Amino acid sequence: MYKTVLALGLAALLSQGALADEMATSAPADAQVYIISPENGTTVPQTFKVQFGLSGMGVAPAGIDKANTGHHHLMVDGQQMPMSGKAMGKEVMHFGGGQTETMLTLPPGQHTLQLILGDMGHAPHNPPVMSEVITVTVE
Repeated sequence: MYKTVLALGLAALLSQGALADEMATSAPADAQVYIISPENGTTVPQTFKVQFGLSGMGVAPAGIDKANTGHHHLMVDGQQMPMSGKAMGKEVMHFGGGQTETMLTLPPGQHTLQLILGDMGHAPHNPPVMSEVITVTVE
C-alpha cells in the first residue's frame, strides 16, 4: 500500500512538472541546434528540404542512452516549446532514427519552423537545446 501511494504521489508531481528539470537529461551549456536550410525569410516550394545542424553534442537514435547526444524534433507552426522533462507529443515531428534532414510539404502561406533536440525518451534536455524560430513563405 505504501509503495502504491508513493508511486501515485511521484506520478502526480511529475505530471505537474515539479521534478521535470531535475529529471531532464543534461546538455552542455554550449550545445546548439540550428536549421541549416532553408534560411529565415526564404520563399520555398510546397515541398522542400529542411536540413538540421547540431554543434556541441552528437546525434543518436531515440532509446540510446549516451551522454551528450539526442535526436531532432521539428516543430512546425508551434506556439511554444513542450515542457522540459516531458516527452514531446504530436505538436512536433520526431526524427528518432537520428535523421538530420527531411522533406516537408506545407500549404501555401507563412510558416514557422523550430528544431528541438530530444533525449533518448523524446524529452527536451536541461538546459533545452533548441533553434531560433525561422519563418518561411510557401509558394
